[in-house]
Amino acid sequence: MEKQLFKILLFMKRRPGMSRDEFMRYYEDRHVPLALKYANGMTAYKRTFLQPRTHFETGECAELDFDVITELSFEDEETWSRTLKYLATGPMPDEIVEDEKQLFDRSSFRVATSTEFVTGL
Repeated sequence: MEKQLFKILLFMKRRPGMSRDEFMRYYEDRHVPLALKYANGMTAYKRTFLQPRTHFETGECAELDFDVITELSFEDEETWSRTLKYLATGPMPDEIVEDEKQLFDRSSFRVATSTEFVTGL
């Protein structure tokens, strides 16, 4: 039986002047607990921190456009849709905005959606 998950994907860059380690620690230790206060209806909140690596042919190690991909997962389309609409149009809580200014280059934010089908084995 396949399980369907609805996701909102957030692609974000760290604030200029912040190291990758500082970024990851701040995100996990400070931002995650704050964000969880507003995590109504989510079934998972996943952060994937990206680390650029040397290209196997060119030897280049270019800076990536994003430092983290954050996944917000929902089991029903209605909650997913409502959350997506809120993110796009609703005013974010002041404490979230202020914390994001300490963590992210907010102008770098990119959003995508996905529908995932998971087949249990």
